Amino acid sequence: MLARTADNIYWLSRYMERADFLARIVDATLRLEALPKTYGGSETEWESTLTAAGAWESFRELYPDFTPANAIEWLTFDKANPSSIRNCIEYSRTNARAVRTALTIETWECINSGWLELKRFEALHDQNGCFDRDTLARFLEFAKKMSLDADGSAYRTMLRNDCYWFSRLGLYVERADNTARILDVKYHVLLPETESVGGSLDYFQWTAILRAVSALTSYHWVYRDSVNPRQISDLLILKPEMPRSLISCYDNIVRFLEAIGRAYGRQGPTQRRARQVLTRLENLTIDQILSGGLHEFITDFLDDNNKLGADIADQYLLN
Repeated sequence: MLARTADNIYWLSRYMERADFLARIVDATLRLEALPKTYGGSETEWESTLTAAGAWESFRELYPDFTPANAIEWLTFDKANPSSIRNCIEYSRTNARAVRTALTIETWECINSGWLELKRFEALHDQNGCFDRDTLARFLEFAKKMSLDADGSAYRTMLRNDCYWFSRLGLYVERADNTARILDVKYHVLLPETESVGGSLDYFQWTAILRAVSALTSYHWVYRDSVNPRQISDLLILKPEMPRSLISCYDNIVRFLEAIGRAYGRQGPTQRRARQVLTRLENLTIDQILSGGLHEFITDFLDDNNKLGADIADQYLLN
């Protein structure tokens, strides 16, 4: 496979997964904002959401006067934000169009029809200057459904070759980054200093986080207990049964990297780094992670994940 083709497929999946993640955290933040002021509803939620998306600094450069409306616009439809939901879908379709013949008809049609729907939302947005709450809710549901449909069509129709492996690789590298970020921001930014862990605000915020990663039902199946930070951290980091957990993401990353390595006849630094991260996760307990500091663990993990992305680019993609 040409490096250009691998690059397009890899980033197609990363952008689709990022659009899904942003739609989920914006939806979760809207839920928190709707709570009575006793439980939430302050600007703290939007600040933490921007931080989780890695967009706080760029947002502040363009919007010195912070408002929730500005934060929503920046995350969802602002063309100046490279990682807005609108731009992620646009970039996904651009990458898909460049490698249209490498995709199945079903996968291409899913992405292209989603892009056409985006244009209808864009016309409505430009006409009114923003979305009202009902339209915003429909847009977020559209973004989540488009990502789910694209993922499902690739899984059900693509030949298990290097095209499929690079698409899965992009998805899981992005998903690992997103899960780590949302967990870190909740633990260190979202909870005000005046609110104790285990308080009502803490409970509603953790529940919103679980909903954001489609893990609320899974949490109760695994732990059969009330929501608490230790068990949520365990679920989202070390439970291989949880599709969005860090260990599940890296189990898949290692699997697809090894498939690529076998197909091309050699291993490299990418495979070695991925196996090192997976081995470290397999040998850790949640108590060890929390005793060493969750924020410190996630900072190290994000650094390793970013280095893995750089290794993938150096070894396989365009630079």
